Amino acid sequence: MARSAALVEALKRELRARRLTYADVAKHLGMSEASIKRIFARGDLTLERVDKACELLGMEFSDLARQVASPEAVISRLTEEQEKELVADPKLMLVALCALNHAPFEEIVGTYELSEAECIRLLARLDRLKFLELLPGNRYRLLVSRAFSWIPDGPIHRLFKQRACQDFFRADFDREHELLVLVNGRLSKASIASVLARLRRAASEFAELRVDDARLPAQERRAITLLVAARTWEPEFVRQFRRPRRAAGGAAAAARATARGAAPR
Repeated sequence: MARSAALVEALKRELRARRLTYADVAKHLGMSEASIKRIFARGDLTLERVDKACELLGMEFSDLARQVASPEAVISRLTEEQEKELVADPKLMLVALCALNHAPFEEIVGTYELSEAECIRLLARLDRLKFLELLPGNRYRLLVSRAFSWIPDGPIHRLFKQRACQDFFRADFDREHELLVLVNGRLSKASIASVLARLRRAASEFAELRVDDARLPAQERRAITLLVAARTWEPEFVRQFRRPRRAAGGAAAAARATARGAAPR
């Protein structure tokens, strides 16, 4: 029973971190918001419903289970202030990214222009941010979950859009380990929800592989960035030809007038 309650609490934390509400969960599970609130209050979520909620979160059930097994590693997102601190110090951001990839201390100072003392100070700052725990011998243990991600439209996302986005797309995406897929279409709300859930799962799998491959030697791993994005959008060169929206009554009258062959007044 205690383990079930811990699982529900972990699920609540993930929902809060992603700014999802009980209404979002209810819609995804095809239930009323009141029913979801009662279920969470009682803590009697079935495994099937937990699995569906994980689908909404874009994470696997195993991610949630690990948080219950290792309660110290429950951070799935930093706060706005913590991300701002990373953005304000590029070297701190560098060491944080290295830590996310489980790079050993020796690899960090051997790859980047950081002295040992400077790297230790930066790791200590990340320790104070509760991003990791600094251990004896310049070792560390990450305190973020496998499902860790940056705040949507938070300081780090904004930094990427302002300073790194153009550099990222300055490529033909035709080399080994590169891919750029662009698709457009009109889908139902249910189909859009299904596509977004799959994209979240792809990002979650990427995070899983990042952790699993950390055991491999550095020379067997390559830096790769996965950018997943979707939005309701039409290019400007398409939008410019859209007719101005009319009131429902006016549109109906115009349609009748056009059918009679008369110009709408």
